[in-house]
Amino acid sequence: MIHYNKSMVQITRVSEPQELIGIQALQAENLRKHIDAAEAASQGFLMAEYSLEFLQSMHQAAPSIIAKDGNKVVGYALVATQAVRAEHELLADLFNTIDKTLFEGKTLAHASYVVVGQLCVSKNYRGQGLVQALYGHFRECLESEYDFCITDVAQANTRSLKAHKNTGYQVIDTLSYGGIGWDIVLWDWRQ
Repeated sequence: MIHYNKSMVQITRVSEPQELIGIQALQAENLRKHIDAAEAASQGFLMAEYSLEFLQSMHQAAPSIIAKDGNKVVGYALVATQAVRAEHELLADLFNTIDKTLFEGKTLAHASYVVVGQLCVSKNYRGQGLVQALYGHFRECLESEYDFCITDVAQANTRSLKAHKNTGYQVIDTLSYGGIGWDIVLWDWRQ
């Protein structure tokens, strides 16, 4: 567990069922379908909606990283492994696209990678470095198992793309789904 220094926020891995409910509640608040266009443009947004059962499946495969203020989940970075790739249509599409993507002249199909299934920080906690804190713990927990951390970011979600680049991600490809353009970003953990 990491104690985040700007408040009483703790960065840790999911360990209790109640934390998955907290993830789902925070997700619901930030889904693109629940916020207006101006907020989506300035604050970012989420597209994928995950059921509690799917979050439990993800947790069983590899517990996700969360930020908690007391008992409240105020941020998360979901760990998506090969074990759960086929259980959600959008994640399956992302994994399939990643497998075909070239990096350093080779497709990533046989590379050792983990996917960030989604990242979110509560509105009242944004701009305080929580994205980097979540990703720092994500890497600390998983870098011994994987060479790369990969995810996708909506091209219209400039706030999120900037945060990912500041963490160390680089754009390696693009794709389109849901009528939206996405950048596939990779964080090379071998360095």
